[in-house]
Amino acid sequence: MNWKTFFICGLTGWCMEILFTSLGGLLRGDLLLNGHTSIWMFPIYGLAAVIGPLSVRLRHWPVLLRGCFYGAGIMLVEFISGSFLRLFSLCPWDYSKTPYNISGLVRLDYFPVWFTAGLIFEYILSQKKKHILS
Repeated sequence: MNWKTFFICGLTGWCMEILFTSLGGLLRGDLLLNGHTSIWMFPIYGLAAVIGPLSVRLRHWPVLLRGCFYGAGIMLVEFISGSFLRLFSLCPWDYSKTPYNISGLVRLDYFPVWFTAGLIFEYILSQKKKHILS
């Protein structure tokens, strides 16, 4: 993992979150499509840069298995980073009032989102796209 891939993953994660939260607003009838994120999310999304080297080792796995692996890993990072940020009252998310949450830090029903996000990061960081990052 290098700083360039960390930066690209951080920005990509921010963009995905803004898109996701604005579409969530649309589902609630908010036509303004205001999306949002937090500065704290940048380094968390930046950690997705580890998917690049992992994808080389996992390239022979079926896509469904890789997506499940990435989704579980992302949820683990979400739980750990959320627990750390919560120690300082800085966690920008709180799922405690939603169903299928674990300690208010992870939503199990978001697994398909993280599954997809992991595969998006894999695609961006894949060897075929490496020229974009050089």
